[in-house]
Amino acid sequence: MVSKRLSSLEGHRRKFMAVIDNTPECARAVHYAGRRAKNSNGGLVLVYVIPDGDFQQWLGVEEIMRAEAREEAENVVAAAAAQVRETMGVDPEIVIREGSAAEQINAVIEEDRDIAILVLAAGSTKDGPGPLVSSIAGRGAAFPIPVTVLPDTLTNEEIDALC
Repeated sequence: MVSKRLSSLEGHRRKFMAVIDNTPECARAVHYAGRRAKNSNGGLVLVYVIPDGDFQQWLGVEEIMRAEAREEAENVVAAAAAQVRETMGVDPEIVIREGSAAEQINAVIEEDRDIAILVLAAGSTKDGPGPLVSSIAGRGAAFPIPVTVLPDTLTNEEIDALC
């Protein structure tokens, strides 16, 4: 069941969500989402999903690995957030989750019903648009909100012109 979006109601504002995932294209998605948020007086949510399954070790080692992954996630998202604040004056919300990317992204969207648009950027490798774009696009009608997928050829200037 898809929860009704609240972004059009009084006291709410439309939020754009971008996923931070250490890929070169994720910076374009963040730039687009940040610019759209700024130009529409909306909000920006940056989500980083730590893949689980990398922590199946002895308990002490697992805790260390999990803490290191969390620290890396916090550093990567903080850098992206600082870039958005500096270049656009938008102060994003930061969400860090652990698990399957598609499942966690869906969960964040269900929990924050002001999120109205998910922004992804396609990769430029011969392997296709990237695993996240493929997994989300593959869900089609089951996805609860519109997904904007940016082509890999857009520059920040072109993104600004589109926004």
